[in-house]
Amino acid sequence: MILNKDTAKKTAELLLQVKAIKLSPKTPFNWASGWKSPIYCDNRVTLSYPPVRIFLKEEIAKIVEQDYGKPDVIAGVATGAIAIGILVAQELGVPFIYVRPEPKKHGRKNQIEGHLESGQNVVVIEDLISTGNSSLNAVAALKEAGAVVKGMVAIFSYGFEVADKNFKEKNVHLSTLSNYENLLEQALDSNYISDKELITLHEWRKNPNEWNQ
Repeated sequence: MILNKDTAKKTAELLLQVKAIKLSPKTPFNWASGWKSPIYCDNRVTLSYPPVRIFLKEEIAKIVEQDYGKPDVIAGVATGAIAIGILVAQELGVPFIYVRPEPKKHGRKNQIEGHLESGQNVVVIEDLISTGNSSLNAVAALKEAGAVVKGMVAIFSYGFEVADKNFKEKNVHLSTLSNYENLLEQALDSNYISDKELITLHEWRKNPNEWNQ
């Protein structure tokens, strides 16, 4: 869910400017999943640009308070959302924890790092939503530890139908600063892509696992 159109466009503009998102319809990227894709997103790049990371943390913090009120704890999903999660927690003045994909194999074998008490209200921060599986895995770990997960806020979502289905099935509320539709709109407005490339990018989103194969 996008809460503010202006924020969505501004976020997309910044992600394109610092090359956190790259669009390459003519020379697709190869994702780890095996998909060929005309888009690649690495929001960790934003951390290298202070004005951008400040904008992102302030806007995410606004959404957190607007949607859920001030939580007891902010949780980042490892590893991509640890840094932005810390920034948001600092902005809100609340504790921070992060959630690994699975428990560590050694030591205390923690999956959740940091102090969390059963019954605490938690908002989860993500950098990127694709299918949503890894994000929802973190939510499941938090709930198992006794947390009350109020919802999740992410920087960007590809807007895949499978992600919408997964979040709905798990009854997890998701808000994002920007998404694929707003990205393409901004990219076209700023002449980052052509009308022909726009068509290609729309076609990919319809069936990404079989596109350009």
